[in-house]
Amino acid sequence: MPEDVEPARQPFTLAELPEWVESFGLPEAAVDAIDRYWKPAWDAIEDALPLLPIQSGRSDAGRVPAAGVPPETICFDAVEELRPGAKWRSRFHQMWPAYRAWYLRDGVDARPDLSACRERLNEHMPELVDTYELLVELADGDELAARCLSLYSPPTFIVGCSQGIWTQGSPMLVRNYDYPPERLEGVIIKTAWTGRRVVGMSDCLWGLLDGMNDAGLVVSLTFGGRRTAGEGFAIPLIVRYLLETCETVPEAREALTRLPVHAAQNLSLLDRGGEHLTAYLAPDHGPRFSNTPVTTNHQGEIDWPEYASAVHTVEREQHLLQALEHPEMTPERFIDTFLKPPLHNRDYKRGMGTLYTAAYFPNEDRVEYRWPGHVWRQSIADFKEASHLESLFGPRCRED
Repeated sequence: MPEDVEPARQPFTLAELPEWVESFGLPEAAVDAIDRYWKPAWDAIEDALPLLPIQSGRSDAGRVPAAGVPPETICFDAVEELRPGAKWRSRFHQMWPAYRAWYLRDGVDARPDLSACRERLNEHMPELVDTYELLVELADGDELAARCLSLYSPPTFIVGCSQGIWTQGSPMLVRNYDYPPERLEGVIIKTAWTGRRVVGMSDCLWGLLDGMNDAGLVVSLTFGGRRTAGEGFAIPLIVRYLLETCETVPEAREALTRLPVHAAQNLSLLDRGGEHLTAYLAPDHGPRFSNTPVTTNHQGEIDWPEYASAVHTVEREQHLLQALEHPEMTPERFIDTFLKPPLHNRDYKRGMGTLYTAAYFPNEDRVEYRWPGHVWRQSIADFKEASHLESLFGPRCRED
């Protein structure tokens, strides 16, 4: 950012964000990138307000948030439903108006027809077809919902996350998820859709942002920092597929060689035996694999400099690598690293604050969801339905 440029006031809505960023006097190429890739996303958010996890009434899990909760508070729900049923259907009807607006952002003809969606799902993810058809039935057989639920070649989306793998002793994967808070589903879900138990953070109605299965495989996603888009599946469904069908990192790596992805995305993978992998995925090249234990929002080289600079992807990556190399680093201190700058981001009004930190322990089949000053523990064997309210702009307002 040029030091002699006086920026406009900080935005107070996501709709103002593109203009605020442009006020910094960015190069012409950066302004063009914002106009082409950023503004359409923010323009669609106004239609997506039903996705707000800021609950003013009863949550999906049937719990009522505490009275007087401020609107800057996210409600996280832990929900167990081994087979899709009434709970999933309730969430679908609450969230579908938002997802419908997102799916139609570029017009109905911009998305594949239902026949193509079903063909691709049968071709690449046959193990999920029965679950998909049940979800379509629960969605009242709506044709547009069926296309959207396939998550084949949907609209693009951008996140900003940091992920690191601890490999000394008992393995652990830690991630921060940075995203506009009103776009988070906020549902930690336990399922057994294909017979394998899976716990993870829900996204795109049946995909996952991160998760772990009962074989001890952990998978977590982050945006790859490239603008390329093409035919393929949204990354949350690929995370779901890997956790439903694979037990180890080598099995997941093999599956990734045959799964088309619709946008540039990174995956961190860890299994119970301590094997780990970073996968750089994109529609314009085959998967590239690395043994690096950290990933942020680029794929080795910087392809989109303006974005990389804005989200500090290189700085966050280097910070994680230095943390892992520190001689006095411990697992607990490593987790704490994610709760402090530069990894933990509180720019919620700009749309990229850290919404949660997750630490997965595959040898113990458990996960911890963390916020500054609070830990929420869940496990595959002892999963408890509950809610947690987290204040974005101040102290926590209530224990779960």
